[in-house]
Amino acid sequence: MPLSRRAFTLGGAAIAAAGVSGCGGSGRSLPFADAGASSDAPHSRKAKLARADYATVYARLDGERYPVEAFAFETVDPTFLRQQVAYAGLEPAGTIVVDPKARFLYRVENGRRATRYGVGVGREGFGWSGEAKVNMKRDWPEWVPPREMVERDPEIRAQLVRTSRGQGVLGGAKNPLGARAMYLFSKHGDTGYRIHGTAEPETIGTEVSSGCVRLVNQDMIHLYHRTPEGAKVVVLA
Repeated sequence: MPLSRRAFTLGGAAIAAAGVSGCGGSGRSLPFADAGASSDAPHSRKAKLARADYATVYARLDGERYPVEAFAFETVDPTFLRQQVAYAGLEPAGTIVVDPKARFLYRVENGRRATRYGVGVGREGFGWSGEAKVNMKRDWPEWVPPREMVERDPEIRAQLVRTSRGQGVLGGAKNPLGARAMYLFSKHGDTGYRIHGTAEPETIGTEVSSGCVRLVNQDMIHLYHRTPEGAKVVVLA
């Protein structure tokens, strides 16, 4: 059965997900809604966001191997900043649900809640949907682009050096995978897709990647430490 979600409180049409890379659908309804907001109370979300301490959430992070600079959260649509929302679906706590159309990633929490993060997703022609699981997690990972990506964008070749996994980019502040990465596998093996940080936080809320899901480094680190290997990931169509 196809995976579906009901409309968000602030609007949006229901969509269905089909399996890609061997990932199957679940048929479960995955409704989320902005906490305290409704279609007849359009200012509720803004009031809630105004109370959040984003200066602390997105401050420079000390104690990392490489710099994680403060994120200029004032420059982006506040919809894409980390926040708690209501959840009335059946997925258990710990499940990650990605809605590429809305550019959101949700981590289901206990108590009928979810943590919502703004994300950058695959540009047209590079999206995917279905179910997977977090097979591996890496701190300041190396990035080894697939041959097809290098062929599409030859400028990448100039960035590549020898790494433990082949020609790629060493972990660090300028690495495209950012501070953390989680590697998604289906029952058939590596999907090739990742949930990861980014060296380009200004791209959050856009369709820009080659299919991976990117978060601001502060959000990715927050999600990473709350997500064990084996966690279920559902990507909507």
